[in-house]
Amino acid sequence: MQNNDHKIFWNWFQSNCEQLTMLNDLTEAESQRLLDEMQHQLDQYCEGLTFEIGDQTNNGRTLTISAEGDFDLFRYVVDLCDNAPDIDWWEFVPFKQPKGKALKVTFDKYRFDTAQMAFMQLECEEEPDIIGLRVALPGLPANYKPQPDDPNDDDRLVGVYVTLEALIGEFDCTTLIGYLELAPMPEEPFKAGYRPLDDLPEFVEWFKRSRNRE
Repeated sequence: MQNNDHKIFWNWFQSNCEQLTMLNDLTEAESQRLLDEMQHQLDQYCEGLTFEIGDQTNNGRTLTISAEGDFDLFRYVVDLCDNAPDIDWWEFVPFKQPKGKALKVTFDKYRFDTAQMAFMQLECEEEPDIIGLRVALPGLPANYKPQPDDPNDDDRLVGVYVTLEALIGEFDCTTLIGYLELAPMPEEPFKAGYRPLDDLPEFVEWFKRSRNRE
């Protein structure tokens, strides 16, 4: 269910922004009730969107609205943020933003350390506007081959995707990464054509510039 009326969500937010600003001062039960109600209001606007509230700083807080990588919902994220009211101590951001480099991302039972990972571009002549990636992970056996029905393989793949999203942001990850596969880490990855995964943000920027020049 969705009404796509951003005014209803923002009216609720403005009525509760003082409590949301002081979220750390509320009891756990109070803060959870408030966050649950906020998610409910967001669902009423558009099901499938989520939010993140940043830590309180000297400049206030950030509210990030995410489509969780669902491109069909991107326009609702943009519309909501474009129509956000001007509220002191709050900044409204569309899509999860890059979190820097040397990240350690936990997904399910797996932990991904970008400093220990590497990537290689997989080119596709049929789709030159998207990026294919092979990501090498330490710990995978040399004869590793993904199995279609193995939930561990699915969890690894999703975890790596979440890690890429943290490196380059939700928008670029969704619109540019068209294919992703995992591989064991070679003994000499750079001689095998890999680059450090922490170089991915620079590679993506280069890819976008080169695509725009064509």
